Amino acid sequence: MVCVMDINFHQKSSAAPAQAGLTTLQTKAEQGDADAQFSLGLHYSSAEGEALDFAQAARWYRRAADQDHALAQFNLGVMFARGQGMLPDQAASADWMRKAAEGGDAGGQHNLGVRCHRASLDPFRLGAAESRIEAYKWFCLAAAQGYHGSLTACQRVTLIMTRAEFDEGTHRAAAFVVRKPSNPKLQ
Repeated sequence: MVCVMDINFHQKSSAAPAQAGLTTLQTKAEQGDADAQFSLGLHYSSAEGEALDFAQAARWYRRAADQDHALAQFNLGVMFARGQGMLPDQAASADWMRKAAEGGDAGGQHNLGVRCHRASLDPFRLGAAESRIEAYKWFCLAAAQGYHGSLTACQRVTLIMTRAEFDEGTHRAAAFVVRKPSNPKLQ
């Protein structure tokens, strides 16, 4: 049996080292370290209670995303979509998701696949075939990284593709090359 006093003691004793780690992280982030900026964004976006600060999370994710940090780009895209720490902006969300996908982030690739697939289902939209090809490509790339649901989504898209669209999608997925980050530390 654990005593409540023991639990409180451990929580209080770990607060000082945690604060010191946060200070170190803050210093690295302010010096331009994209991984530290991403970690600081993660800290603010996943904190509990009063420490949760979506505006700060978005600020730090943006700084890392501007340095081609693919996970930061994905998280920033999610925040724009949900309006967390900023006004919702689906166009900005799509732009950041594309950057994340091109940077090799499986979540960004899956999200972009979903967006392309939805666009391909619009009967009034021109370019439905192109959207199907792109959806297939992005789902295949995400599935190759084991991203949950991507293989099923890829298979679902093939059901509505022509053979020529399938071949083109397969070609594009095979030819895909991850965009190199402009920050050499992120390579």
